[in-house]
Amino acid sequence: MRVVTVSTSKSASRSRLSPDQRRAQLLDLGVRLLATRSLDELSIDLFAEEAGISRGLLYHYFGNKHAFHEAVVRRAADDLISQTAPPVDGDPLHRLTVSMTAYLDYVESNHEGYLSLVKGAAGGNETMRAIYDEARAALTDRIFREDAQAEIIPDTPTTRLVVRGWSAMVEDLVLSWVADPAGVSRDELLAIMIASLPALVEALA
Repeated sequence: MRVVTVSTSKSASRSRLSPDQRRAQLLDLGVRLLATRSLDELSIDLFAEEAGISRGLLYHYFGNKHAFHEAVVRRAADDLISQTAPPVDGDPLHRLTVSMTAYLDYVESNHEGYLSLVKGAAGGNETMRAIYDEARAALTDRIFREDAQAEIIPDTPTTRLVVRGWSAMVEDLVLSWVADPAGVSRDELLAIMIASLPALVEALA
């Protein structure tokens, strides 16, 4: 995750930023704060204090608390998609390994924020559900791109259903492991995550 330092003084650096740049900087800080606290704990007062700005300025950039939370979660979801992208080169299993390792890294580093998104989606929050679904679709659809995992995962309605189920399983495995490893090593967890997908597809043959 990108780390951002927001000035707490009325410095000239703030005036050099365009409104879009300043908003992006604030979102970066919001994502960093969300990594270690739930969305409910990311209050306007806390954020304004950390950013060194007034509540009024925060409302100027985001409108209200809900819009601010939505913007932060969307930025976090974009970071997840970007950081877990498979490399351009390498065989399919290597690419899958790199992507799954990055996914585990992300959830470990941003556990509270990611958990807030999952719980928000499951709890009926339509905005969180939409962001969650978009992120999940991006993570699973890339498996069927011709330049990604298509060599081992054929693109059929059946395999898409299996990949969706596998993705949900991986998410549950990772969240459960981060909460309590229960004697399972990180390497063992990754091996399960990586080997299970081709194994499930092979079982369809």
